[in-house]
Amino acid sequence: QVQLVESGGGLVQPGGSLRLSCTASGSIGSFNVFGWYRQVPGKQRELVANITPQRTNYADSVKGRFTISRDGATYTWFLQMNALEPEDTAVYYCNLRQHDPFGYNFWGQGTRVTVST
Repeated sequence: QVQLVESGGGLVQPGGSLRLSCTASGSIGSFNVFGWYRQVPGKQRELVANITPQRTNYADSVKGRFTISRDGATYTWFLQMNALEPEDTAVYYCNLRQHDPFGYNFWGQGTRVTVST
């Protein structure tokens, strides 16, 4: 089993920054995709950014403002969020899955990000 623990959410004013972290532990295999998703009430969970074995991907709405990165020596990855907007308010979830449709797929517990004055 794999456990994901997130940290770093909170309240920030528009234009501010936050950094989310996620650390995975347990029986982790290879060919992983490290991701961040977000969800607001009444809407589907959406991909914010991920790192696959081949590339890094971003949602159009966060390009140029958010940066996903990972610590190559550990199973920890980050989401640096700059120039935050009220529309970024959501619960953010980290995700670890194998780059294989039959592989595992694990989620963090979620951390709330609120962008407001």
